[in-house]
Amino acid sequence: MLKGIPSILNPDLLKIMMEMGHGDTLVIGDGNFPAAACAKRLVRCDGHGAAELLDAIMTFFPLDTYVEKPVAVMATADGEDAPIWKEYQQIIARREGEAAFEQVERFDFYARARDAYAVISTGEGALYANIILTKGVVIE
Repeated sequence: MLKGIPSILNPDLLKIMMEMGHGDTLVIGDGNFPAAACAKRLVRCDGHGAAELLDAIMTFFPLDTYVEKPVAVMATADGEDAPIWKEYQQIIARREGEAAFEQVERFDFYARARDAYAVISTGEGALYANIILTKGVVIE
């Protein structure tokens, strides 16, 4: 174990986040998301919620400041906001500052997930809890 690293972040996920470069994308999929079918690299985090994983990931993950919308969520069928999105916005604002979210149609979201560096499969039960993060650079 190491100090200061949330225990929810398993070694595989930490390794993947370290490997990722500027502009690479990371998908957090809910329990219904076809993660195994979409993933180049799959990280299983069954039993964990998407929001708690997002919070832990955002401890270390810089968002891309060179793109207009570094965060994408899967658009709902009815065009309404999914309740979990507000929680995502609060987590990102607390960890990284305000960031623009993009809503992406379901099949376009799947296509982006297939191109992502990695997909995290969670046990999240909330609908439309899928989110894509675009990695930025670390500026210290």
